Amino acid sequence: MKSGKFIVFEGGEKSGKSTQIEKAQIFLENRGLEVLVTREPGGTGSDIAEKIRNLILDKNNTAMHPRTELLLFLAARAQHIEEVVKPALELGKIVLCDRFDGSTFAYQGAARNLDLEEIKKMNTWAKDNLEADAVIYFEITPEQAAERIRSEKVDRLDAEKTEFHQKVREGYLKQVKENGNWHIIPAVESIDDVAKNIEKIISLTLSS
Repeated sequence: MKSGKFIVFEGGEKSGKSTQIEKAQIFLENRGLEVLVTREPGGTGSDIAEKIRNLILDKNNTAMHPRTELLLFLAARAQHIEEVVKPALELGKIVLCDRFDGSTFAYQGAARNLDLEEIKKMNTWAKDNLEADAVIYFEITPEQAAERIRSEKVDRLDAEKTEFHQKVREGYLKQVKENGNWHIIPAVESIDDVAKNIEKIISLTLSS
């Protein structure tokens, strides 16, 4: 039985998640709470999940089939949950995760056109039924994202065409409508305004 809180940050490319996760971590630690920041694919302190991440995102792997991609994401998730997330939650930590299964439903489901119901079944097994306490979705269009300067290198999924990223966005918006634990935030607002909105969501999540 978990005693911590699992808070997930979702959004398309260049939506500003990384910046806001750092701010959320500071906000929580200033309140005296223990925080673990992690990510998917991969995971903080998980060599196995990180090796799978590198395989997934390698720009040279252009021949990767969508089913292969899905299975690799789920394999990384299974390792990440067991090795990183569950132990942290059991210790009462607040886990801030950059992407989780919302990304799978948006990228592999909506954009890759894989069977969503099959993905959900496989994902439930891979994550051992773990659900996020809150999902914060950063809403930005592919066109708005393209205007932003990105300092880090572009990976295999970043390099997909605009049409692909539009399908990802549609997949995310569908999840916002269908899930009560999802919260939508306009990513184009100022960094400080976005941070304040996130703090409100986190405070509400911690009090529930």
